[in-house]
Amino acid sequence: MKGLLLILAGGVLVVGLLGSAALAGNGMGRDGDPHVTRADLRGVNFVESCGFSHAGSDDPIVFPGRAGASHRHSFVGNRSTDASSTHGSLRAAPTSCERPADTAAYWAPTLYLGTTAVEPEGATIYYRRDTLAEVRPFPDNFRMIAGDAKATTPQGRQVTFWNCGLLAGVPPSSTVPACPSGKRSFLRLHIRFPSCWNGRSLDSADHRSHMAYAMRGACPSTHPVAVPAITLIYRYRDLSVHPGSEASLALASGGQLSAHGDFFNAWKPKVLERLVDRCLNALVHCGRAAAR
Repeated sequence: MKGLLLILAGGVLVVGLLGSAALAGNGMGRDGDPHVTRADLRGVNFVESCGFSHAGSDDPIVFPGRAGASHRHSFVGNRSTDASSTHGSLRAAPTSCERPADTAAYWAPTLYLGTTAVEPEGATIYYRRDTLAEVRPFPDNFRMIAGDAKATTPQGRQVTFWNCGLLAGVPPSSTVPACPSGKRSFLRLHIRFPSCWNGRSLDSADHRSHMAYAMRGACPSTHPVAVPAITLIYRYRDLSVHPGSEASLALASGGQLSAHGDFFNAWKPKVLERLVDRCLNALVHCGRAAAR
């Protein structure tokens, strides 16, 4: 059984179908309500749109307090992110995202065309539900990394890939594809974060071990807590003026296979909790916020 839900989320009226478990109320454990199926999870999300903020050779997760110690990163979201960033400093700073409450920091290695940095226009960031079990919001000061900065072989599309957009007719690829000309065709880098947490650690020594990817709608017993599944998509429109340049493109971390992304949670917690409950746990597609 499914019902119709009308809600206001982030300034936008959204319409969605509620799964039977949502109609019945809370009560899903780690394995999920038996009435929720993987089909119910399709299209369940809320979406951030964040402009490019700044770039620099800093990484407050891997090299905290060590300015210039990292390869160059392109930052979206929080406008203050640098090597010295803390949860408190991020919460106090503005954001390049449409939702003012999203003061989280997101970053990925800078893309280069030869020796010239190619900064993204911005990023589309999907927050999805990957599990039959209800998800919990990220706790304050939570940090994680997806992808491998040292990869020299394809990492698998579960983690990262390049494409030219859904309407371009170009399949996803582990290396940069040649994107056809067109208003909706331009290079994109996708980085998908794991969505299962061990429930204890805000970070880990390798910034990955406290997290795991969901499999067939379930979290492993070692990481039983479901959290939102983030997909970070960087958009590079400037490359449309450089046809045939794809072979000369490389990430600051090396080559085209070393894509990775970082997430440092500094959301205003009540807003994130509301979006998680009204969109992901209610099995609703909320889409983007109203531009503000």
